[in-house]
Amino acid sequence: MSGQLSPLAPSSYPSMPPVAGVRLATAAAGIKYEGRSDVTLAILDEGTQIAGVFTKSMCSSAPVDWCKHNLDHGKVRAILINSGNANAFTGKKGQESVSLSARMVMEALGCHEEEVYLASTGVIGEPLPADRFANVIEGLVRLASDSHWRQSAEAIMTTDTFPKMATRQIMLGDKTVTLNGIAKGAGMIAPDMATMLGFLFTDAAIAAPVLQQLLSNCVTGSFNAITVDSDTSTSDTVLLAATGKSNNELITDIDDPRLEGFKLSLQDVMRELAHMIVRDGEGATKFVEVQVTGAIDSNSAKKIGLSIANSPLVKTAIAGEDANWGRVVMAVGKAGEPADRDKLAIWFGDIRVAVEGERDPDYSEEEASLVMKNKEILLKVDLGIGEGSNTVWTCDLTKEYVAINGDYRS
Repeated sequence: MSGQLSPLAPSSYPSMPPVAGVRLATAAAGIKYEGRSDVTLAILDEGTQIAGVFTKSMCSSAPVDWCKHNLDHGKVRAILINSGNANAFTGKKGQESVSLSARMVMEALGCHEEEVYLASTGVIGEPLPADRFANVIEGLVRLASDSHWRQSAEAIMTTDTFPKMATRQIMLGDKTVTLNGIAKGAGMIAPDMATMLGFLFTDAAIAAPVLQQLLSNCVTGSFNAITVDSDTSTSDTVLLAATGKSNNELITDIDDPRLEGFKLSLQDVMRELAHMIVRDGEGATKFVEVQVTGAIDSNSAKKIGLSIANSPLVKTAIAGEDANWGRVVMAVGKAGEPADRDKLAIWFGDIRVAVEGERDPDYSEEEASLVMKNKEILLKVDLGIGEGSNTVWTCDLTKEYVAINGDYRS
């Protein structure tokens, strides 16, 4: 948790309503930090369905492996999350710590092992002292409440400077259902199916296979469309739990027309949380939307967008408020995707700076520089060779990013 609030932080936080069947609690277990909560426990009513997406890293953490193993059962009673230690690259000790953690929760709640999900975030390579959970588990269960959303979002923070929360209420059939989400992430952020920790809870009655389809579909335009520093974490986890306590008729088909509003709201919540992660990017001062149009297809457009968004030269130019469109040309060219130099056009905001393979004849350095002084910047690229389009979001790269990561383990 950083001491200085991101300049891109929200001016207010949403009032998070209860989600029937969900109770939350936090505690200070002393995993790494002194004097702050570093553990969150979400307790879900019996019968709650669950879906998940996880990092594609070949060095995934022990909690990720644990969750993936349990996911086929489709049921959840508890999610235990800790900050300060990722329990990644910890070998046999990591496996032992997840087993011990799950067993403590299982015994405290009287549930089955496969109904306990785990997530950890923090330093890689340090064994997780899971025995420290023993001192707080009983208190977590006893104090769990349907109102502890902000405390839970704060407890899972590492280098984050603000808690990330979003909520929606939606009609599902003739019932009003609630959807709440919390997330964490500020560094080691590059899209590869999840790219941080995110936890979504709803009281809707939706079967696990449908939840899984919903979550997998919505990840594409949200958590998979952001990048801070091009590095994919070992611990990326997004879980979606549905308690069924709204008592709507159970949804068992992804094409059920009653699900349309929920689909849109889930996408909105996930995109809102994803944008918060970018706004809290380590050392960030600019929020950048990269729109790519005119590519051969949407996949190609996304690859080009990420090439731009991940370029250190583009990101440092943005940090320096320099409308250096030549660096954007470079990033398009190196993406390895079809492009025609002489059909390329580039905009900073509404100012077209390059067209047909050269500087725009009406280019104004002064106007372009004014755009770069904004906290939110739109960067548009049209390749002029097809109908493919896509959008990704990123932030600038500043000296503060280097300082944060240079001192991360000290």
